[in-house]
Amino acid sequence: MSDRSLRHDTRAIEGLPIRLVIALVVGVASLSVMMTMISGLGSLGVSELDVRPEPEVVSPDVDNVTVTVVDANGDPVSNATVIAKGDSADLADVETAKTRADGTATVSLDPRLGPNQVEGTVTFDVKPPSGDYADRRENTELLVLKE
Repeated sequence: MSDRSLRHDTRAIEGLPIRLVIALVVGVASLSVMMTMISGLGSLGVSELDVRPEPEVVSPDVDNVTVTVVDANGDPVSNATVIAKGDSADLADVETAKTRADGTATVSLDPRLGPNQVEGTVTFDVKPPSGDYADRRENTELLVLKE
């Protein structure tokens, strides 16, 4: 038998544990990426909603604002709930309204600005109707300007 036989070579054992650790780390990272891709498949059909207030700029004495809820393609969305909240402009209460078949809702607002404030904003949140809609991003705000 030759002295170069692999059966008596103990050097191969030295590199084996580190190779197993590297393979395990790469495998876990690959599995993580695949699981993220699989979990994201269900949300591919979800359409992000936004609002389009009309008018976009109002004075503090405004009464009603018409808000249209639209999907990512700009199509109106019915049966969504619009929630108006004071941001840098104050509202006495949080106001809500439900969109009609044409995607519009009328919200009664009475925004107020502070004594030294010349502008402020009212924010809108949307509670989507059941279906493939989501409202994860910030929506268009209503600008309130003192005359």
